[in-house]
Amino acid sequence: MAGYGDDPHAAGGPARHIPVLLAEVLEALSPGAGELIVDGTFGAGGYTKAILASGASVVAMDRDPDAIAAGRVLEQQSGGKLRLVQAPFSTLDEHVESADGVVLDIGISSMQIDQPERGFSFRADGPLDMRMAQAGLSAADVVNSFKVGDLARIFGFLGEERHAGRIARMIESRREKHPFERTLDLADAIETHVGRAPKDKIHPATRVFQALRIFVNDELGELAKALFAAERVLKPGGRLAVVTFHSLEDRIVKRFIADRADAATGSRHLPEAQARTATFKKAGGGVTPDEAEISANPRARSARLRAAIRTEAPPRAGDFSIFGLPKLPDPKLPGADRPGER
Repeated sequence: MAGYGDDPHAAGGPARHIPVLLAEVLEALSPGAGELIVDGTFGAGGYTKAILASGASVVAMDRDPDAIAAGRVLEQQSGGKLRLVQAPFSTLDEHVESADGVVLDIGISSMQIDQPERGFSFRADGPLDMRMAQAGLSAADVVNSFKVGDLARIFGFLGEERHAGRIARMIESRREKHPFERTLDLADAIETHVGRAPKDKIHPATRVFQALRIFVNDELGELAKALFAAERVLKPGGRLAVVTFHSLEDRIVKRFIADRADAATGSRHLPEAQARTATFKKAGGGVTPDEAEISANPRARSARLRAAIRTEAPPRAGDFSIFGLPKLPDPKLPGADRPGER
C-alpha cells in the first residue's frame, strides 16, 4: 500500500536520484536570491541543488547520517549558502528562526532501499533494521518484543494489512523458537503463512514492512510535528510544499492545511467561542506527476504535492487531534513489552 497502492520495494533502479515533482515544487516555493529555504528531507540533495541554483540559501536537514555525510561536498562548494543539519525535520524550528519556504519530501529514499544492510527492503537479505537515524528501536526489536495486540494495531493501521492479526500471532509463535533477525526471514515467514495468489501484484509482506518502517521511525508523528514547526518558522508569505507518497501521509498534510486555512469556524476539537484566524492559505489542490515523469521516474507514480502560503496570523498550538491518529505503542520505549504478554 506504500504509495497509493504501489510496492515500495519496487522503487530505486535507474531513477533513484531523480527528485520527484521538482518543477512543481520549485513553482510552489518560488525561491529567489536573498531568501532562505528549509529542505527538511535532504536525501540525495535534489531539491537543495535546484533551490541553490535559484540563488536562495538552504538549511538542509536529514536524520540519516549517511545522507549528511554524502552532502558535505555540496555544502563546501556552496559558498556558504548551504548548511547541513543532522536532525529530524520535526525539529526544524530549533535550527532556523525564520524562513521563506519549507519543503518536505516524505518517506523512504530509494538510496535507503538500495542498501540491504539498512534492512528497509526484502528485495535482498539484510538485518531487520529500518532505522533512518541508525539509532534507537529497530524493526527486529519491535517484531521480537511487542505484544501481539500491539503488532496487530501497527500492521493494521500503518500498513492497512487485512491479515494483521493472523500475521501478529504467527510472529509470536515463531519468535519464541527463533527470533526474527533478517528481512528475508520475516518476508518468507509471512508469505508462507498468508500465501500468495498468482494475481497478487505485491508481495504479502509489503504492508507489514511498510508498517514497521513507519512505526520504527515514527514517520506520521514526525510529519505532524514538522508541519507545526514549519508554521512557527515561516514568514508571512512564506511557502510550504510537502510531497507525500501514500495516503496516510497525504491525509495528515491535507487535514493540516484545511485546519490552518479555516478561519470562519473554529476547529471541531475546540469550543466555538475560541475565534481564530487562518495561519495558511491553501495554494491549489493536490498535484500529481504527469505520465512523462512517471515514465522517466517510476518512484514518482504515487507522489502528491500539497502547498500552502503562510499568513500574518500568529502560529497556533500544535493539536494532534486534527489528524485523527490512533493510539499506538510508544516507538521510543524499547523493551517495554515482552514476548508472550497480551
